[in-house]
Amino acid sequence: MTRGLKPTTIVAGSSPVTGIPKAPPYLNKEAKAEWRRVAPILTVERKVLTEADLATLETYCVHYGALRMAERAVSAGGLITADGKRNPAYGVLKESSLLLIRCAGELGLTPSARSRASMNDLADDDEGLDL
Repeated sequence: MTRGLKPTTIVAGSSPVTGIPKAPPYLNKEAKAEWRRVAPILTVERKVLTEADLATLETYCVHYGALRMAERAVSAGGLITADGKRNPAYGVLKESSLLLIRCAGELGLTPSARSRASMNDLADDDEGLDL
């Protein structure tokens, strides 16, 4: 069972985002801050964001914001509630963490995703060499 295209098979897209896109207005404070931090990296520094990637960036930021909210709730209430049950915010924290990491990988924001991209670039450079 595959879970989407692996970074080695993704072809550079069309419709590149050339300017830094504004964060959607409905994102919470932390999600907007993360958008403002990451969008310039993807558009100006790396020049890899396309129109098709905006939904993934949005999802990444939504889960970043949810993760921060859930962290605060767990910190305030603890892992176990007064009635002896697990704090429901922990489930949100766990789920948002997993989805955040998945989106980060798709956007090339994790060390392993960047190293795969670097290896692909090196392999492409070696193709023209006569060894």
